[in-house]
Amino acid sequence: MTTVDYPAGSLVNARGRDWLVLPGSPAGTLLVRPLGGHEHETTVLLPEIDDFAAATFEPPTVDDRGDAGRARLLRDALRLSFRASGGPFRSFARLAVAPRNYQLVPLMMAANQDVTRLLIADGVGIGKTVEAGLIAAELLATGESQRLAVLCSPQLAPQWQGELRHKFGIDAQLLLPSTVNRLTRGVPFGSNVYQHYPYLVISTDFIKQKSRRDEFALHCPELVIVDEAHTCVASAGVGKSSQAHLRYALLRKLADDQQRHLLLLTATPHSGDDSAWQSLIGLLDDRLGDLPADLSGRDREDDRKLLAKFMIQRQRADIREYLRGEFREDTPFPDRETTETAYKLTAGYRQLFDDVMDYVRQQVADPKLSAVRQRVRWWSAIALLRCLASSPAAAEQTLLNRSAVAAADDEREVDAYAESRVLDTDLDDTLEAEDVTVGADTGESDTPDTKSRKRLRELASAAAALKGPRSDAKLKRLIPLLKELLDDGYHPIVFCRYIPTADYLAEHLSSALSKVKDLKIDAVTGTLPPEERESRVDTLSAHDGPRLLIATDCLSEGINLQDGFSAVVHYDLAWNPTRHEQREGRVDRFGQQAPTVRTVTYYGEDNGIDGIVLQVLIRRHENIKRSIGVSVPIPVDSATVMKAIWESLLLRGKQAEQLTLDFADATSKSLAEQVEVEWINAAEREKASRTRFRQAGLKPDSVERALAEVRRALGGPADVETFTRTALSIMGAPVSDTDDGFTAIITALPAAVRDQLPPTKNGRLHFHRSLPVPAGHSVLTRTDATVDALSRYVLDAALDSRLDPASRPARRAGVMRTREVTKVTTLLMVRHRLEITIPGSAGTVTQVAEEAKFLAFTASGDTLTWLPQAEVDALLSMTPSGNVDDALARMQLGRALGRVDALAQHLTTAGTDAAKDLVAEHQAVRSASKAGGRAPTVRFLPPADVLGIYVFLPEAGAR
Repeated sequence: MTTVDYPAGSLVNARGRDWLVLPGSPAGTLLVRPLGGHEHETTVLLPEIDDFAAATFEPPTVDDRGDAGRARLLRDALRLSFRASGGPFRSFARLAVAPRNYQLVPLMMAANQDVTRLLIADGVGIGKTVEAGLIAAELLATGESQRLAVLCSPQLAPQWQGELRHKFGIDAQLLLPSTVNRLTRGVPFGSNVYQHYPYLVISTDFIKQKSRRDEFALHCPELVIVDEAHTCVASAGVGKSSQAHLRYALLRKLADDQQRHLLLLTATPHSGDDSAWQSLIGLLDDRLGDLPADLSGRDREDDRKLLAKFMIQRQRADIREYLRGEFREDTPFPDRETTETAYKLTAGYRQLFDDVMDYVRQQVADPKLSAVRQRVRWWSAIALLRCLASSPAAAEQTLLNRSAVAAADDEREVDAYAESRVLDTDLDDTLEAEDVTVGADTGESDTPDTKSRKRLRELASAAAALKGPRSDAKLKRLIPLLKELLDDGYHPIVFCRYIPTADYLAEHLSSALSKVKDLKIDAVTGTLPPEERESRVDTLSAHDGPRLLIATDCLSEGINLQDGFSAVVHYDLAWNPTRHEQREGRVDRFGQQAPTVRTVTYYGEDNGIDGIVLQVLIRRHENIKRSIGVSVPIPVDSATVMKAIWESLLLRGKQAEQLTLDFADATSKSLAEQVEVEWINAAEREKASRTRFRQAGLKPDSVERALAEVRRALGGPADVETFTRTALSIMGAPVSDTDDGFTAIITALPAAVRDQLPPTKNGRLHFHRSLPVPAGHSVLTRTDATVDALSRYVLDAALDSRLDPASRPARRAGVMRTREVTKVTTLLMVRHRLEITIPGSAGTVTQVAEEAKFLAFTASGDTLTWLPQAEVDALLSMTPSGNVDDALARMQLGRALGRVDALAQHLTTAGTDAAKDLVAEHQAVRSASKAGGRAPTVRFLPPADVLGIYVFLPEAGAR
């Protein structure tokens, strides 16, 4: 036996079933997959052990006859069972997500590159994870990559793992400090975790350490996705020991392998630092790192075109044209309503503010302090004022706690720790925002009875006395604000800056809102490990009634909250406008089912702190966003702005409390003007970038055609639901509708069917139209385990004539009378096998794909007239108009079956045409951006399998 005897695409029978021979059989063996089976069922047949022989696929018989519904069931089962299909994208048969047409654009860009290198800079909430997942799934399906690594923050790692598993069928392992030992124990001798586990989601900060970086780079997968890529580059002035520099050193090492596929994801590609921007794009191609920051002007046209090959940047306004075409989709993007709500301090809280301000001014103005001690007191003072503006609980804890920088002995050490935590700049050690208080006690000794500590305890007692809505106007005004949101049908998230504030709100709101029927409240802060945060969010999201989430900024980045929540209240203003955008982006994003989301900026009208932040940063940020439709980070470090303001506020006396947008003194006014000018310039650059890199050259109609072809070949969401309902009903399972799907009782199903379905509770299957779904429930996608088991069973049972008729819900043959034809018309359900050879950067990859094809003809004697595709498609949806006598049905079906042998040549021609069409589809997708790309070669592998044959009789009788 040789592979010449059984070439790729031929059929063999062994072990009691038919197998499809695949390319790449080792010498003296056959690499095979069950006919109609999945890739994970691939195995090797050995002639010394397996008794196999050539197999042929037999056409149906007269006894395979069934009605029209059972014929359509077989069609859908066939399409849904394909995992190695043709079409312009090889991976789509395995996806559990229905991609929107605009989400295909990055995939089409990747198809035009020999080595995929892309910066996906779409705005918050558009779906960068899905876009990257589509590219990863395609590279893995085509064999361009065998392994995958996702680099992200440890907080987002579980979410990435879930997205890859549930939407793309990629079962990745988490490589984190908490999991590395467990994963290592499962590695065989002579290997390592990077080689043994093909798909990994890795903590960037874990793997960037020098002790791990080099080994990872040596064994790194061929495909790497970097989430929040802007945090992995540092400006030229940042030291080599900084965390950002260590991350960049890792990525630079990975990018130096010119054959490695690299996807960089970020919603903020340019933070205003030109050197960091050049470092980022330089990872994609060395030529990009040498480009100037300003690409405007005719002489930079070639540079702009070069960068456009590697970058896509779109906001929601840019994708609207993709949602208006012939294949317009119901893409859930909400409208956003933004409001501001203010409160005024009570007399008691006003007095506490004045007392604290007097105290901190005395602390920072002491002329005897060393430079280090002055920095310690300065930072502790600002932290205390922030906590005081947040809540009495946060103020109390801060007043009682020793400052986290009290023991520091170097100014740089103090600034490095405090700046990011007090002024909301990006943290260096982690991507997660810290929500702990810094502490106000700056004493160097632990003596409890110093004058300063006594004063702090007095102030803490005063803060504690202000707890509750009677003395805390901020809390009091929040209660009706939340009631209004809940009454309007919103599910709010209240974002706080500090843990004590979140706990304080959870305690008081639980009683204040106790009369809201069925309301469920929970709080999530940084005290919880990431897994418990996710669990609490999921549990609250699953609550059927109104729900309220209180959270610190540990949930403001990356975590998807749109499934359970639809409003955001900024209870504490962030001192970095980007943080506000991140908070709101948790609910205002792709997949939000609410038509409108509401955001509320909540601030103190007279506390002397919120007004400054609101005027100087938040409102300017919003104005620019409204002007150009995109969020632009402040080009000047927000810490620089806030430090200058607070120096004025703390050091220049009470008159500085009246600071407004114009700033009273010349220094602050000059700074404001500088910020204004640079921010406007940055906005103009961002507007130009948006125009250049939104990839308008990839026209929506090209994307729509590609997407329509995929759905035609594989079946869309509606086909999945129709098939699942029909199959279960025909086999005797009662089906009842639910709000987003249906439920089926499967106790009456044949045992052979129940054995193939996943375990159920109480004999019920629960189906939902979209993710997420509760544990044990199914989603109506082709790759769902329950849908897959049903389609496999229906197809296998239809092809097995030995089964009892009651166990065969679909039938391979049928005769139907209908008013919609005027001549006897015969429909063939054909399965083609195509050998696809795809050239790639690492060599060519050959695969065998299967496609369903429907052909139809009318006959006049021996002359056949083949119908155009539009008429064939119409046959698939025709309904019967009357009964057909059994004898007539058997005669008509026998006549049609008698022609099958004579149809072989036409079926071969149809298969050859299908191969040519597949090449054309690939080329159309890859030429849509006016670029080249890899063109496959496709060969039809005869013979075609006739899976079904159906005869349509006209109402007047057979002619």
